[in-house]
Amino acid sequence: MAINVAAMIDHTLLKPEATKEQIETLCQEAKENQFFSVCVNPTWVSAAKELLKGSSVKVCTVIGFPLGASTLETKAFETKNAIENGAEEVDTVINIGALKDHNDVLVENDIRAVVDTAKGKALTKVIIEASLLTNDEKIRACELAVKAGADYVKTSTGFSTGGATFEDIALMRKTVGPNIGVKASGGVRSTEDAQRMIEAGASRIGASSSVAIINGLKVTADY
Repeated sequence: MAINVAAMIDHTLLKPEATKEQIETLCQEAKENQFFSVCVNPTWVSAAKELLKGSSVKVCTVIGFPLGASTLETKAFETKNAIENGAEEVDTVINIGALKDHNDVLVENDIRAVVDTAKGKALTKVIIEASLLTNDEKIRACELAVKAGADYVKTSTGFSTGGATFEDIALMRKTVGPNIGVKASGGVRSTEDAQRMIEAGASRIGASSSVAIINGLKVTADY
């Protein structure tokens, strides 16, 4: 059975210089191509919700983005505020330094603050920023996300030293098992990229090149 790749895509625009016109274009493209969601910075959640009214496209936003170095109280408030503004999915960045310090209690509590705030209101994805981690750290991050009750783990912000790799997706899928989502983000720029990520275990794709991906084109633009 053919995979509907469009229905797995979070059509993404997270650049700080994004304008209202660009957000309008993003939402129009998402509706036309029936992408799963648009992923925008929190400041654009209300606008995206209004632009997508009447469509099946969901609004996703990011929490503690892109560094993950906010306090858990800040992340919880940011989550609450985003949901009140219309976000249906929240992608939160882990406390990367705490993970490297083996402060697993802090990392889990940090994730749980977002999960508990979003529970019953929005789906939660945990960005582990895989390019900064060893394989052991990637495994531990995924295990803590599952323990904290997250719905998804996600490879990258797209703003660090690297994006999604097939190897990371396979490792993350193996770690979380079949019942937790795995999102590949950062550097997915062609139909082939997306298909390989899905084959490796991705159940969602985050991309700014979504239209090119479903049209079978390859682009070199940044995430």
